[in-house]
Amino acid sequence: MSVLVYIESEEGKFKKASYEVASYAKGVADKMGTSVTAIAFNAGDVSELGKYGVDKVLNVTNDKLKNFNAEAYSDAVKQAAEKEGSKVVVLSQSANSKYLAPLLAVQLEAGYASNVVGLPESTDPFTVKRTAFTNKAFNFTKITTDVKVIGLSKNAYGLKEAQADAASEDFSPNLSEEDFSVNVESVDKATNKVTIADAEVVVSGGRGLKGPENWGMVEEMADILGAATACSKPVSDMGWRPHSEHVGQTGKPVASNLYIAIGISGAIQHLAGINAAKTKVVINNDPEAPFFKAADYGIVGDAFEVVPRLNEKLKEFKEKNA
Repeated sequence: MSVLVYIESEEGKFKKASYEVASYAKGVADKMGTSVTAIAFNAGDVSELGKYGVDKVLNVTNDKLKNFNAEAYSDAVKQAAEKEGSKVVVLSQSANSKYLAPLLAVQLEAGYASNVVGLPESTDPFTVKRTAFTNKAFNFTKITTDVKVIGLSKNAYGLKEAQADAASEDFSPNLSEEDFSVNVESVDKATNKVTIADAEVVVSGGRGLKGPENWGMVEEMADILGAATACSKPVSDMGWRPHSEHVGQTGKPVASNLYIAIGISGAIQHLAGINAAKTKVVINNDPEAPFFKAADYGIVGDAFEVVPRLNEKLKEFKEKNA
């Protein structure tokens, strides 16, 4: 009757979000007086999961599951939950998990709570705290079904070490051809870049930068900070930056520890998508820009003067503290 956690990996390496959901699953398991079982697909060394409280890892090795497939993955996780007698299944809020979780909930006849930000307030009735209204409020949701599926918001719980064995066990779910009705033909990836989903820091630019030729200072800051680069919707619409960098309500959500907005006014759709960022910094020459009301720190000034000087200071700081 262990808590089951779905572990995401890429090319055999676990994503940071996977360690966070493992930590969270351990917290839930402690409240319920049970253990933690993880399910991973085509993973390599799983011992690192033990550092975050995973007692056992069901390792699925199947070349057909090399690329994420929501139907096949949900069927496999469902079978793992039934095998382990799991009443709680924990996933991240990544793009892939958002596809997987509703399918899994239907298969398990489970209640699904997304955007969860803390351990259950109670396990009887099972009650979790969630964000609502694009991170402007919280609600408390009771899940009354026998099985519960939990989607943990990124950076909501953090990494908490709790040493366990992480004993690896081969697991071969019974998958049908129907599970593979959709197949991945190819995957194109940006190389040597921090992704927005995994980034601790995101540096984003808007129309205030006046053109794609001025993006060098944004990329320089991102390089100094080890950050991902992003942009507002108008910037991607005009073709200055790729659509993969568009963040906001209609783009990619941001839940980084630090979000730096350069030349972005702060339209409500943009703010809705980055509200989950822990600390927001805005650089804008308009003191009336809406972003200043949402930001933790703001600099009123010309980005073409402020950002280069800030980059120099960041370089100096980094060199002194290397």
